[in-house]
Amino acid sequence: MNAGLRTTLTVLAVAVAYYATAKVGLVLALVKGQVTPLWLPTGISVAALLMSGGKIWPGIALGALTANIALDSGPWAVVVITIGNTAAPLAAWYLLTRFGFRPQLDRLKDALLLVFAGALGAMLISALIGSAALKIDGGIPWHEMPAVVAVWWTGDAMGVLVFTPLLLTLPRQWHASPLRLAEACALLIVTAVLAAFVTTSQLRLLFLVFPMLIWAALRFQHAIAAPCAAIISVAAVMSGAGGHLANNDLLATMIVLQAFNGSVALTGLILSAITSERNQAREAIERACEQLAETVARYQEEGVRKRLGKVVPPG
Repeated sequence: MNAGLRTTLTVLAVAVAYYATAKVGLVLALVKGQVTPLWLPTGISVAALLMSGGKIWPGIALGALTANIALDSGPWAVVVITIGNTAAPLAAWYLLTRFGFRPQLDRLKDALLLVFAGALGAMLISALIGSAALKIDGGIPWHEMPAVVAVWWTGDAMGVLVFTPLLLTLPRQWHASPLRLAEACALLIVTAVLAAFVTTSQLRLLFLVFPMLIWAALRFQHAIAAPCAAIISVAAVMSGAGGHLANNDLLATMIVLQAFNGSVALTGLILSAITSERNQAREAIERACEQLAETVARYQEEGVRKRLGKVVPPG
């Protein structure tokens, strides 16, 4: 397959994935049927850019345009929102690559870059542009602007924090023993059941999901911590959209929901990165010790040969 055809297929795949996940995200919208607290397409877009490069940006624009056309907004607003939805992932990709981000997410630096540059920083672009477009189009009054910006921004940021690590870790080949594989499957199942239970129990039991997340990060790093964080966040958003977290008060719901999802994403992301760094340091020390032992053994062997050569008289 030539490079041009591969790029075209990638662009189309990104567009389809963007549109499909946008339709899912809009089911959970909290503001005007358009602004959701967990926007999956941003996570997909940033991950696609990191894996395939900036040349696939037309797929993001096409997916965003087709998703926005279906909304109850004017043509001008649709175009402006599409521009914001495309510009934010591109800005995240540029900032991450500019500062040396590694998709393996095996350093604390990578986790912090994804949080502050890829999510919180770049996603302000789409939030501000999109909210302004809705206001000018007459979709929202002035007094709702702060809430719309907050929901839009945190929704896009959570999409990056929750789904970008998940998509970046999926292509890896993961070799594990049957026992560890069973442990990972059990951990995912327990996390899903526990998340479904605690997110419908108001605020008292939300902390119960964190032991599962910490276990996943320490034992399996991003390979299992990322799916666990995604499961927990989706369950929390569904609970918030259903009015279970703060009695249908939008501001209170957003504060609780985004504080909870942010804590989940940061815990899994940063703890996995720190654990990966620790494992790499341990492996480097082990390799250095092995090399040192081999060097010492070689010198001892050479020393023995030299001594034998001096002791044994010539024939």
